[in-house]
Formats: sequence, C-alpha cells, structure tokens
Amino acid sequence: MCPLDEARRHALIVNSVQLLDRIVSDTVFITALAGLGCITWSQRGHLIDIGQPRDRNQKLLDFLTRRSVADLKNFTKVLAKEQAFLVPLLVTDEGEIFCIDLSKCL
Repeated sequence: MCPLDEARRHALIVNSVQLLDRIVSDTVFITALAGLGCITWSQRGHLIDIGQPRDRNQKLLDFLTRRSVADLKNFTKVLAKEQAFLVPLLVTDEGEIFCIDLSKCL
C-alpha cells in the first residue's frame, strides 16, 4: 500500500477545521468506513466510544493521515455517498480531487 503523499496529507490538514465541524461521523458512517477498510474495526470501536462529534472527527482525521492513498480514496467514496458536499475539501493544491466524478465514487 502506498502511504499518503504530502499533497494529500496537506489537504487533510488544511481543511481539518472545516471537516472537524461538518463530518457527520455517526455509527453508520464509521461502520461503512471500517467495512471498506478505510479504518480498522478496532479504530471503529475507539471512534464510536468518543462522545463529542468534533473529538470523534479529530481522531478519524488522525487515523486517516496515517493510512494509505487507497484508504483515503475509500473514505472519499463513503463521504460521497453520505456527505458529498464535503468531497471538494479533499482537493489537493494541484487541483487533483480524489474522485472527480462523484457517480464513480458510489
């Protein structure tokens, strides 16, 4: 697996303030992430145990910055299904988006 490159990691960090407050990381969303392998089942359990949504999102983003490019692409797929309006926040400085055509993310 290819680790996240600097551009993708930077996109997560730069947009983390908006993502922290806007991702709806409920049990269904987190379970979908684990089901696709974006996060581990152990990480899923840890996230569900965090009561505050902003704290949960912070930990989720922390997990994602240590995952692979494929994991981040799968995260984008789940996000596109549930919260498509947030996908543009994952655009890198070079203008590359992880999934340009949202219909292909579904």
